[in-house]
Amino acid sequence: MQDRFSPEFRENLWELMRWRRDVRRFRTDPVEAAVLDRCLRAFTLAPSVGLSEPWRLIRVESPDARAALMRNFEASNARALACYEGERAALYARLKLEGLREAPVQIAVFCDDTTAKGAGLGAGTMPEARAYSVVGAINLFWLALRAEGLGLGWVSILDPDQLTRDLAAPEGWRFIGHLCVGLPAAECDTPELERLGWEDRAATLIMESR
Repeated sequence: MQDRFSPEFRENLWELMRWRRDVRRFRTDPVEAAVLDRCLRAFTLAPSVGLSEPWRLIRVESPDARAALMRNFEASNARALACYEGERAALYARLKLEGLREAPVQIAVFCDDTTAKGAGLGAGTMPEARAYSVVGAINLFWLALRAEGLGLGWVSILDPDQLTRDLAAPEGWRFIGHLCVGLPAAECDTPELERLGWEDRAATLIMESR
């Protein structure tokens, strides 16, 4: 196994991870269906607790559904802005925190907490492990998209309960994240929040020993 991947492949993998940025500024060009399908296959390769594969996806396409998402974000963003004051509030107001208007592909991702698949293995003691599995699958999808030249923006400034109702998600599905997918309007390997001075990346990994 150690020799399966070349040094060049390993360096390319690190390069891919460096360029896996959260995208908020998209071109409106459509995404080729075959490319999107290829990237979605990453979900089928993702690990999951008890092999439960609890990820559930809703493709958000209709004007009504997209308008509801936009209203949700605007209300949630206004509440978030009210939590800041002074220069921090002014900076927050200037940030672009979503690509809901431009991204040609939008996917709401849920965790099925009621799935019988996996027979509850590992989720009896840590039921949140199902949601962690979904997050891990999203990250593989993210890397696959980046390798195809596409970007992903994860919109978290949303009311999960309202979104679940607006999209008529089945009972037992828990909202994990709304993903905007498309061609980036510009590319950079530095997070936008770091470039704009919102926060700096940690210089070291926090790890303790016992």
